[in-house]
Amino acid sequence: MSIYKTRPQSQKHDLVSDVPFIDESDLQGRGRKVYFDVHGCQMNTSDTEIAWSVLQSKGFERTTDIKEAAIVLVMTCAIREGAEQKIWNKLHYLARLKRTLPLKKGGHRLKIGILGCMAERLKSQILEREKGVVDLVCGPDAYRDLPRLLAITHNQQTAVNVLLSLEETYADVMPVRLNEGAVSAYVSIMRGCDNMCAYCIVPFTRGRERSRPIDSIMDEIKMLSDQGVREVILLGQNVNSYRDLSESQFYGVPDPAPPTPLREGFLTVYKARSGGRRFADLLDKVSRIDPDMRIRFTSPHPKDFPDEVLELIRDRDNICNQLHLPAQSGNNTVLAAMRRGYTVEAYRDLVARVREILPDVALTSDFISGFCGETETGHQETLALVRDIGYTMVFAYPYSMREKTHAYHRLQDDVPEDVKGRRYQELLQVFREGAGQANMAQRGHHHLVLVEGESKKGPGTLFGKNEAGIAVIFPATDVPHGSTVQTPVPGDYAVVKITDSTAQTLFGDCVSLTSLKEFKNSSSERTLHSQLD
Repeated sequence: MSIYKTRPQSQKHDLVSDVPFIDESDLQGRGRKVYFDVHGCQMNTSDTEIAWSVLQSKGFERTTDIKEAAIVLVMTCAIREGAEQKIWNKLHYLARLKRTLPLKKGGHRLKIGILGCMAERLKSQILEREKGVVDLVCGPDAYRDLPRLLAITHNQQTAVNVLLSLEETYADVMPVRLNEGAVSAYVSIMRGCDNMCAYCIVPFTRGRERSRPIDSIMDEIKMLSDQGVREVILLGQNVNSYRDLSESQFYGVPDPAPPTPLREGFLTVYKARSGGRRFADLLDKVSRIDPDMRIRFTSPHPKDFPDEVLELIRDRDNICNQLHLPAQSGNNTVLAAMRRGYTVEAYRDLVARVREILPDVALTSDFISGFCGETETGHQETLALVRDIGYTMVFAYPYSMREKTHAYHRLQDDVPEDVKGRRYQELLQVFREGAGQANMAQRGHHHLVLVEGESKKGPGTLFGKNEAGIAVIFPATDVPHGSTVQTPVPGDYAVVKITDSTAQTLFGDCVSLTSLKEFKNSSSERTLHSQLD
């Protein structure tokens, strides 16, 4: 029988639940069904797959029907106030569900857990605010502890573990994919961030920057390749500052790598690491695993783009010619207040260098509308940057003040909400106008599309993404594939001739199936036209 130390419900919760001993049998799931409700960024999807791997190994089962679940785990986002409000609204729904659903096996009610960044930010405040609703709170570095936390809740106690780690990378936990049939998969290569941008809560919810050993990453990607996955997205809060400093990386590395030099015009608040293997080393090795597997990475910081990374993208057929370059603002005063470490001029110089090495590169970016002190002139300068660069995708948000950040302590959130909203809408409109024109120019061109599945338009239509990451929709028809004819299926590379477009979507007709290498080996689009027409 397990021994639990109890505490009154009204007593404050410790950051790690105070349980001296739990028998191994108490950690077993015994077929209890878990429902995952995932919100937020790609890293949250990756974290959910880690959490599921931990629970599956203990005998828990997963369900996609929330009414079948014995446990509901909500993976949360805290990056903006709106993201958190969605979670509070969801908890109201879960509270009703908890009251109305029949008791589970063993006479227990539905257990509800809050995971991820919101758990880390608010800690036991969630338990105090949602008494009787939330049973456990688990931060991003504590997913290994989920079986123990769930065991505690079976004694009618609440459980909390939100301790951040300087070392946890889950390198030895092989994620279990939530969508087993997906042709694309996220692979987390690092956790945390040291940049300390003024607006960002990530360093406080995910901790300091640390990289996963390269050998572990390679093993996971090899496994995904064997499973038929055709695209891997390398994930990190600051992905291109990756540096493997584990003991395993020193084998075959004669000299410690020096710190990656920052491009002229870029500064950073933390000391660059030396030794180990850098992001370019990882990208080189990953791209060699499967020449027919696309490689992408996100999210980088503009300061960490040495030429060696750009040249590697240029020289490897399976590294997508697409880069995410978060600008956040087009105004120098705002960039300084954001503590981004560069000026608009330095950012523009970086873009020019990127396009010098990668002439056809597709660029995407992030922007914040209405940050502290942003004037109408500053907003117009941001719109000018969006027009000039010509991004294929922009992720923009009205500014939302977050506690603990530099902005919360030192700056004033002085842009009215209606002004933030207007500027946000204007930024999106400028992006759509430019992207619409760029996509229209693609009509008549042939794009290589990785087929992902049936489109939302319904049966008979397929969708996938081209190298730029733009969605492409086309009819599911029989097309040539070598000496045979077949209908494209998920995981196929389809050559699609573009016939129509919007600002965010391309439409076309599939003309053949091919491989990534065969398509890339076509010496020019004219050669490809002559082969297909």
